[in-house]
Amino acid sequence: MAAFVLSNLTGLFRQILILRAFGTENVLDAFNAASTFTDLLFSLIAGGALASAFVPTFTAFLARDERKNAWLLASALINLVLLILCLTSLVSLFFSRQLVGTILAPKFSPSLQDLTASLLRILLIAPAIFGVSGLLMGILNAHQVFIWPALAPTMYWLGMIAGVLFLTPSMGIYGLAWGAVLGAGMHLLVQVPAVLKLPARRFILTLGLRFSPVGQVARLMAPRLLGVAAVQINFVVNTILATGQPEGSLTAIKSAWAVMTMPQVVIAQAIAIAALPTFSAQAARGELVQMRHSLAGTLRGVIFLSLPASIGLVLLRGPIVSLLFERGKFDPHSSQLVAWALLWYAAGLVGHSLVEIVSRAFYALQDTKTPVLVGAAAMSLNVLFSLVFSAFFDRVGWMPHGGLALANSLATTLEMAVLLYLMRRRLDGLEGKLLLSGSAQAVLATLVMSLALGLWLGWSHDLSAWVTGGIGVVVGGAVYAAGILVLRVPEARELLSLLPMRKH
Repeated sequence: MAAFVLSNLTGLFRQILILRAFGTENVLDAFNAASTFTDLLFSLIAGGALASAFVPTFTAFLARDERKNAWLLASALINLVLLILCLTSLVSLFFSRQLVGTILAPKFSPSLQDLTASLLRILLIAPAIFGVSGLLMGILNAHQVFIWPALAPTMYWLGMIAGVLFLTPSMGIYGLAWGAVLGAGMHLLVQVPAVLKLPARRFILTLGLRFSPVGQVARLMAPRLLGVAAVQINFVVNTILATGQPEGSLTAIKSAWAVMTMPQVVIAQAIAIAALPTFSAQAARGELVQMRHSLAGTLRGVIFLSLPASIGLVLLRGPIVSLLFERGKFDPHSSQLVAWALLWYAAGLVGHSLVEIVSRAFYALQDTKTPVLVGAAAMSLNVLFSLVFSAFFDRVGWMPHGGLALANSLATTLEMAVLLYLMRRRLDGLEGKLLLSGSAQAVLATLVMSLALGLWLGWSHDLSAWVTGGIGVVVGGAVYAAGILVLRVPEARELLSLLPMRKH
């Protein structure tokens, strides 16, 4: 978890440096468009879908002490992934200009399309490296080695930071692209020493086409691949739409997304990681009543944390964006672009957070199909909403990239509602009274917090973003904490009981 937090902080620092160097200029839009395609390649061929299928199969071999078969499987998949990604990247390199002009950024100017294609040719080096690195992460996790895979994302961000600091002064945006390639190499290399120390390690030059576990991994990853494809297609559609909007729109939505996901990671992902073993153990023992109680309590806790975070980001979006990014080429206009997207992304923070928890509950019940199908449907709606809302925003004179963020929030909220409904049927209830009472208390405390923040913003509007945003976060947090204590929220009392007390 410490490595997890370090990765998020390093990623934020990387984003600050990038925006300081390039602001929301169109060259950064070109980089973001190019990186969308390389992310798509990695995610479809060697991303989370492959890892979720590979790790259980590999671990099963280790549990039976069949290390020869385990390493045969790992070797075959590494070779297959490397071969497929190298060939796909090579073909994409030759047709990079056509990819940019017809798929990634058809609405860019010809000169900006040329720049995007040039950046894409550099970034296409990275997917093959990430493919191997992703499998090494699974191998290490299967051996109960977690620290080096957890540090790998930090290495990637550090590579990009090095690119910004040392390469962009002479190479411009190309320096950032080479920094991304450097980061991919560091992502891989940080794990290699740990892999070399594993017992009975062996690497075989084989594709394993006649080795049945390879086919088993392919069958297991198929349902997850559908969900991954839906998400990635949505990202591509948003990229295409943003490239046809005013300069800086694509960079704005990516930067706002990064800000919104910071509290989501701390609140939802951290809690989900801690809750999954409990859910899984209860489901394995057939203790569905206990699981229902655990899930309801977890959902209450997430609502208590994510609701004030959502409203706080909405109200303090301007000062927070200025505080984080406004320096160098990132000017007040850039802050306005990012804050506008953050307004609509932050509205979906509760939905994003609850989806993290409920989907884990389905996984604990060994049901991966339901959250994948619901997620795929939600992402399809996201595409439709993106088209409708961005056009509507443009028609009424609002910055159209805000419509892309609103589409994501609405689609995720609908996904949350459907998953909760299906889980309620699966567990014969979700302790509705417990959830309703907790939600009502959270809403009341958030309203009081919003009033306090409104008064603070009205009084401090002439002060610096550091004062307005920094003190605003403290004021909002303090008022909300006082509110839930006054309301005698059980979770607040439990948290206080965990604090170390001195006996005199």
